[in-house]
Amino acid sequence: MTIEINLPGNIPDTVEQWQQEPQTFQWTKQWYPVAVVEFLEPSRPHAIELLGKNLVLWRDGTETWRCFEDYCPHRLVPLSEGRVEPDGTLLCAYHAWRFDSNGNCVSIPQSKDKETEAKNCSSPKACAIAYPTQERQGLLWVWAESGTQAQLESQLNSPCLIPELEENSDRVVKMAWSIRDLPYGWDFFMENVADPAHVPVSHHGIVGNRYQDAKYYDMIPIRKMSTQSGFSFEIVPVPGNLVQAVHDFQPPCQMRIVSTATDGGQLILALYAIPTRPGWCRNISCQVLVKNEAGKSPSGLAFFALPMPTWLGHVLGSLFLHQDLVFLHYQEKIISQRSQGKWLNAVYTPNPQDKMVIAFRQWLEQKAGGGIPWANGCKELPAAEQDKQKLFDVWATHTQNCRVCQSALKTINRLTVVTYLAAIVCLIVGVIADARAVAVKTALVAVGQTTTSVLSFIPPAEFWWALGGAILLATVGYLLNKFSRLFYVYQFEHSHND
Repeated sequence: MTIEINLPGNIPDTVEQWQQEPQTFQWTKQWYPVAVVEFLEPSRPHAIELLGKNLVLWRDGTETWRCFEDYCPHRLVPLSEGRVEPDGTLLCAYHAWRFDSNGNCVSIPQSKDKETEAKNCSSPKACAIAYPTQERQGLLWVWAESGTQAQLESQLNSPCLIPELEENSDRVVKMAWSIRDLPYGWDFFMENVADPAHVPVSHHGIVGNRYQDAKYYDMIPIRKMSTQSGFSFEIVPVPGNLVQAVHDFQPPCQMRIVSTATDGGQLILALYAIPTRPGWCRNISCQVLVKNEAGKSPSGLAFFALPMPTWLGHVLGSLFLHQDLVFLHYQEKIISQRSQGKWLNAVYTPNPQDKMVIAFRQWLEQKAGGGIPWANGCKELPAAEQDKQKLFDVWATHTQNCRVCQSALKTINRLTVVTYLAAIVCLIVGVIADARAVAVKTALVAVGQTTTSVLSFIPPAEFWWALGGAILLATVGYLLNKFSRLFYVYQFEHSHND
């Protein structure tokens, strides 16, 4: 029997067609991008999460990034609280056990003698659990299974890369990577970026206008749904000065949005969402600009395509990300409460703009086992965060794990201190200049060379210059200090976004 999939517009994709590819998506037999290499500090280990597993990233003596499960086999304390030693080993800072690149224990300093140490180190129980890794396109990828079989399987599979970056063409311009941990699930991130209709409304003032650009369009499937390669949809009619706009979902974690302009240039948004733990995901993304035949670059996404330091792009990213965050964090909790997590039973989607969102939810149900198989059976969503300071926490979700932003923040803090000190110096100089002028005038009055009253004395120009400099520097210091707060928290209210 043929059962049609419930999509607005009666999209011709059926269960019978899906049954041509019967296998269920294997969540752990995949490459996941977990970090941007240039943002990692190589001198220390980094704790990360993937599919509910606690992992640790560290760089060994060959300058290769490794990934272990985040516990020492001795007493199960986190290796991410350890140290990367000069000899290229990872040291557990609790009892100084050391591990090499493959997870082998190479030192147990409390051993009775060398023979005992060698025997205990050679035990499989002494090994850290290692996961395959590779660096591609500036990202650190981790295969989500460990063991000998995982090593073999990982070598037979390739990460979901951005093909344009493999071409080494001078027509391709890659913008800086951004990364952020977001307090909502992987599926809600994917649903959100599969929904172009929200963009001019949620991102009013940055991309589009909620009162002018919220218009009708249809979404047409252009690539058949598949377990392993996802599906894609095209927007019709094409908005603006574009000839094509395509959203392409490639599991487990890439949404590729390609906008082709009338002159042939392309804007590609490569959006990765990595499932970390229930109620959270990690977003890694970048813009790729493909010049037309005449060498002209297309317009990028709002002001984010303008030339700017990487750290500034990260800071300004909060202006964009938090506009959706305030919806998706609570939406996930509401849907879970209303329908026991059954998305299609909870929502009302009569318009064709929601076709791709519905297709994504049906891919998840029909092709991917209904959802992510979290490690250790951990499935409980965290409670909704009511404290907006915590909900919009930038430090914990980005800055503390990005050495580029940490370096910029240190520089800004130093400049803030310098400007305040300079303001104080200017004020002191002004006071000294004024006092000296008063002293001179008083002396002249005393010897009868002038009859001008000291009380009517006007401070000299040097005083006003110094005072003006002090005020200017203090203002700059205040603005720098206020700007530095964006590295820690950025609150957003749509009611204030006029």
